[in-house]
Amino acid sequence: MKVHFVCSSNVKSKDAYRVMTEIYGQYAVCEADCIVVLSGDGMILRTFHESYQHNLPVYGMNCGDLGFLTNEYREEGLIDRIKNSVELKFHPLRAWIKNEKGERFSAVAVNEIYLLRETHQSAKLKVKIDNVVRLTELVCDGLITSSALGSTAYNYSAGGPIIPSGASLLALTPISSFRPRCWRGALLSDDVCVELEVLDSSWRPVCAVADYVEFRNAVSVRIIQDKSLTFSLLLDPENTLETKILEEQFAT
Repeated sequence: MKVHFVCSSNVKSKDAYRVMTEIYGQYAVCEADCIVVLSGDGMILRTFHESYQHNLPVYGMNCGDLGFLTNEYREEGLIDRIKNSVELKFHPLRAWIKNEKGERFSAVAVNEIYLLRETHQSAKLKVKIDNVVRLTELVCDGLITSSALGSTAYNYSAGGPIIPSGASLLALTPISSFRPRCWRGALLSDDVCVELEVLDSSWRPVCAVADYVEFRNAVSVRIIQDKSLTFSLLLDPENTLETKILEEQFAT
């Protein structure tokens, strides 16, 4: 098996990269059978963003701060671990973003796509689901549209629900909502289209973010789960996402 290793800038990650490439070699991504990420969850996301056109599975080993999407770092037996791993296939989110200049952008996200106010002024958003207006005006700091895979990340920190692995759902979670006070978010089928319009955008500017890619001064965002793209994450059998999600829901 040919492996392409990826590391981040921290010392632990660089040291692991040096050791693992000495043991297993380093193949170009276009020649590899698998990408091994020697870092944390952030680098896992970046790797999916930068290499999805190669359609390779990603196997992570935790050499960073967070390791929800990674496996334990061990130098021995890597090839057997990859061969015996459990493959989690999932579809990313896709966003089409329009800014105040009329420029249009497209972006994919593994975890979430969110809108966030750029100044001290609260954001005002209109929320449509499949062309039906569900909220005429949401006053908030922002709004998260999260995949099931990303539901334990920013979505959960903002008070959103954890979605079990395999559930065909998206989470729509407000960030510090002010009005309507009683609205705490929604669970949506993953085949819906979420459309968000920024109200009074010149006075209340909003940034749209797809995982870590920012688009300033957004005025509208359309979001779907892009089922034309399939990403593949490899996890050790004792380290499945189902187990991690269950443990996370009972964490104290």
